[in-house]
Amino acid sequence: MSKSETPRVKKQPTMFLALLPIITMIVLLSLGYVLFELPPEPLIITSAVVAGIIAIILGYSYNDILESIAGKIAKTMPAILILIMVGFMIGAWMVGGTIPMMIYYGLKIISPQFLLITAFIATAVVSLCTGTSWGSAGTIGVAFMGVGAGMDANLAAVAGAVVAGAYFGDKLSPLSDTTNIAALATGVNLYEHIGHLLYTTIPSFIVASVVFIITGLNTDAAGAIVPEKVGTIMGSLNTIYDFNLLLIVPVLIILYGSITKKPTIPVMLISSMFAMANALVFQGFTLNDVVSSVVNGFNISMVQVAGFDSANVIEDVPRLLNRGGMNSMMGTLLICFCAITFAGTISLTKSLELIVNKLLKFVHSTGSMIVATIVTGLTMIGVTSNGQVSILMPGEMLREAYIRRGLHPKNLGRTIEDSAAITEPILPWTAAGAYMAGTLGVATLDYLPWAVLCWTGIIFATIWGFTGFGIAKLTPEQQAEMLKEYDGNTNEQAG
Repeated sequence: MSKSETPRVKKQPTMFLALLPIITMIVLLSLGYVLFELPPEPLIITSAVVAGIIAIILGYSYNDILESIAGKIAKTMPAILILIMVGFMIGAWMVGGTIPMMIYYGLKIISPQFLLITAFIATAVVSLCTGTSWGSAGTIGVAFMGVGAGMDANLAAVAGAVVAGAYFGDKLSPLSDTTNIAALATGVNLYEHIGHLLYTTIPSFIVASVVFIITGLNTDAAGAIVPEKVGTIMGSLNTIYDFNLLLIVPVLIILYGSITKKPTIPVMLISSMFAMANALVFQGFTLNDVVSSVVNGFNISMVQVAGFDSANVIEDVPRLLNRGGMNSMMGTLLICFCAITFAGTISLTKSLELIVNKLLKFVHSTGSMIVATIVTGLTMIGVTSNGQVSILMPGEMLREAYIRRGLHPKNLGRTIEDSAAITEPILPWTAAGAYMAGTLGVATLDYLPWAVLCWTGIIFATIWGFTGFGIAKLTPEQQAEMLKEYDGNTNEQAG
C-alpha cells in the first residue's frame, strides 16, 4: 500500500442493510419467477448486485467481493463436479440399459388390487434410479393414472401415491440434483447426507405404505384391467434393450460405494464405465452413441434395432428415455453458480451472521433449532417456489449456527430437504405443484392429503429434534476443524 492510500474502513451492516439483498431476492423471485415465469438466474444475479453495492458502501472493495465469491466456489467445487458426474452416469445407465430395466420391471409388477402401494413403490424405485421426480411422475406416474382410470379408482389417491413415491426416490437418489445441492450447501459428504436422510424418510415411507395398503384393501378393484399404454411402453423397452442381470451391476457398485463410504466421484465413474461396457456388449450401441449419451444425453434416435422405429413410438417412451448427459446438468449448475455468487457477496459483509444471530435469539434447544430451520425452509420454498434456491440459502445461512451449537451440518441438510425439497410438489403455486397437477390431471390440493411422505417428514424432523433421536452431534475435534472456516474468515476480515 502506498503512503497516499488510506486503509478502507469496513463497517458492520445494519439490520436493514443485512436484510435488503435477501428481501430483494425474495421479491424478485416472487414476482419475476412465480408471476411472470422469468428465469431465476438473472433475478438472483440482480440480488447479488444489490448485495455487492451494499458491500462497497460498507467499505469493501470490488476485489474483496470477487475473492469472497471465488472462495465459495472453491469450497463447493467437489460437489459441483459430482453434479456433472451425475449427468454423466445417468447417460451411461440409460444407454447401458440399467435404468430402462428398472423401469420395465417396475411396470411389470402392477397389480390392480394393490394399485396405490404398487404405484408408490414402483415410482419410488424409478425415481431412485433416475434421480428425477418429474421424469418418473411424467412417465410411470402417468401410466399408473391410466391404471387408476381403468379401474375407476380414487385418482387423487393414485396421484398422491405417485407424487410421494417420486419424491421418496428423488430425495434418496445420489443422482438427484436437490440431494446433491443439499449436500453441497451444508458441506456434507453426499452418501453421509443420504444416510442421515433415512431417519425421517424411512418412518414417512412406512406411514405412507400403511395408508396406501389399508386404503387399497378397502377398495373394490375386481375386474380392473391394465391399460394398453403400459404394455406398449414395456414392449418398446423390451425391443430396444437386452435385459440381463449384468445390467444391475452399476447400481450395485453405487450401493457398495454408499455403504462403504468410498469417494463419490470414483465410484460413480466405475459404475458409469461398467454401464458403458454393457451398452457396447449387450445393447449394440456404437462408441459414438455411448459418448454422445454421457455428454448430451441418451436419445432413442440412436436405436438401430430391427422392428423398432423411433419416429412411431408413443410420446411416453422418448419422454422416459431421452435424458442424462453432462450437459443436462448445466441448468442446475448455472443456478448454483448464481446462488453461490449471491451467497459469497452477502457473506462478505457478515450480513447472514447478523440475521442468523437475531433469529437464534428465539432458539434455546436442538428442537427449536430444527423448528427454526423448518420454518426457514417452508418460507423459502413458499415465497421463491424454487427448490434449489430454497435449499442453498438456508444451508448458507444456518450452517455455522449448527456447528457452533455442536450439531453436525448433516442435521441441517436433512431438515432443509424435509421442509423445502419434498414439500414443493404439495404447494399449488410452485413449479413442481403446477407440473404434478398438470401431468397427473389432479389438482394439487386434491392429492395433497394422499402425498403422505411429502408432509410427514417435517413431523418426524420436529419429534426427533426435541427427543434427540437421530440427531448427530459433533465431537470437539470435528467442531474445531469446521469452525476454522468461519473463524479464519473473521480473522482475515479483521486484519
